[in-house]
Amino acid sequence: MNIMKTAALLAFMTALFMGLGLMIGGQTGMIIALLIAIAMNFFSYWNSHKMVLKMHNAQQVDETSAPEFYELNRRLAEAAGLPMPDVYIINSPQPNAFATGRNPENAAVAASTGLLETLSMEEVAGVMAHELAHIQNRDTLIMTVTATFAGAISMIANFAMFFGGGRDRGGIGIIGTIIAMFVAPFAAGLIQMAISRTREYSADKRGAEICGNPIWLANALEKIAMGTSRIPNETAERNPSTAHMFIINPLGQYKRDNLFSTHPDTQNRINALETLASEWSIEDNTSKDSTPQPWGRSR
Repeated sequence: MNIMKTAALLAFMTALFMGLGLMIGGQTGMIIALLIAIAMNFFSYWNSHKMVLKMHNAQQVDETSAPEFYELNRRLAEAAGLPMPDVYIINSPQPNAFATGRNPENAAVAASTGLLETLSMEEVAGVMAHELAHIQNRDTLIMTVTATFAGAISMIANFAMFFGGGRDRGGIGIIGTIIAMFVAPFAAGLIQMAISRTREYSADKRGAEICGNPIWLANALEKIAMGTSRIPNETAERNPSTAHMFIINPLGQYKRDNLFSTHPDTQNRINALETLASEWSIEDNTSKDSTPQPWGRSR
């Protein structure tokens, strides 16, 4: 199902690219945009996950450089019935994490040093189980491809003025260029929001099943939300098209569960996890002040 959704997304993004090209440069602009879109479709399928990891300066670790964190992910992947993903650490004080990759056989999980230095082992397990759920649900391809396309569309729209758009070039003039500058990023942003919001609840539930305790993830979400509201993520600010990939929006918290947030309201997610814990007859015996593990940085 997600393969079909990804194909539909790529088709929509291609059409958006072509429409943007038409507005900026007329028929010639549309043809150029089509060629760019075809190249991006191919490139993003095979390489978009590498681009996202590179954007956030993620460093790959293994059983030697980060043994506890690597082993945790190995156990969780085994519990989920997934191949072992590549494991990365992002040098950022903001607690956060994301998953990427075109399929479970070519997937990666990444956590920030801020997350590893702030959360307890159980809470980190809940977060990484959530990310593995995205991989198992095959959300990561569509989320990663969307980040690549949305970033490209925003970039082209922002530079639209420099590309022209006059009537002598077959376009619809300066008005079309201005429309392109505002409509294209907005449309790409709406796609990002819809994709992320419909998947977070499902990944939360499956993540709880993988790690075995919904409370671990609920407590983690509370801490991450507090961290993202106080600690800026400068890299994410420079690459806002990747915000929907993180477990909590790295650009700041939204108070309402509305169409224009990239994630569902955090408290709503916590409530759903607490309800799940109640259904499973699991009590919250964890301490929110548990000592974090000394695995914050690769060694």
